[in-house]
Amino acid sequence: MRHSRTTYAVTVASETEEEYDVTYVIAQPCVDVLDKACIEECPVDCIYEGERMLYIHPDECVDCGACEPVCPVEAIYYEDDLPGEWSGFYKANVEFFDDLGSPGGASKLGKVDKDHPLVSALPPQGEG
Repeated sequence: MRHSRTTYAVTVASETEEEYDVTYVIAQPCVDVLDKACIEECPVDCIYEGERMLYIHPDECVDCGACEPVCPVEAIYYEDDLPGEWSGFYKANVEFFDDLGSPGGASKLGKVDKDHPLVSALPPQGEG
C-alpha cells in the first residue's frame, strides 16, 4: 500500500522551525539485529547503518515501501502506523542525520560508528 508523504514542522531548541518529510521509520525490533534485507531492497539507497540499528534518511526516502515487507523482525513502519511504544524512534530516525546531513546514499558513506542516544541507551536486545 502506498501512503502519501506527510510534512511535519518541528520546533527545535533555537526556536526555529524545520520541516522533515518522514515516510518510513525503523523501530526498536531492529536494534542489535541489523538483518539488512531492507538495504538490499531499497531502490534509492536511503537506509543507513549505525552501530546497533539501521536508519531511514527522511529526505532521501521516496516512500516506495519496498523495505517494509522484507524486514524479518517487522521493525519498519509507515510513520502514521508507528506503535505508540516506539514513538521515540520517529525522532531518532530524523535526528540520526543531524550531523550527517544528506550524504546522497548509504553505500557511499558506509557504516556510521554511532547511534542515536535513544538506541545507545538501550540494553542489549535479543537472545543473550
